[in-house]
Amino acid sequence: MSKNLYGGSIPPKCEYCENGRSVSGEEIILCIRRGVMQPDSCCKKFKYNPLKRKPEVKRLQSDFSEEDFRI
Repeated sequence: MSKNLYGGSIPPKCEYCENGRSVSGEEIILCIRRGVMQPDSCCKKFKYNPLKRKPEVKRLQSDFSEEDFRI
């Protein structure tokens, strides 16, 4: 249900799973179900937690000219 609520385009990753905890200074996730996991992996017990997900930052185009802002 949570995939439909937040769009179906969010791929499951341990990095934002409710069962996983990140280790500070390390690139690993400690899962309460599976143990040590990689941040981009997942298992069948994946449960989406939207508060753990970091949205992608979109870069603005910086090569605008004065013509781009005229009506």
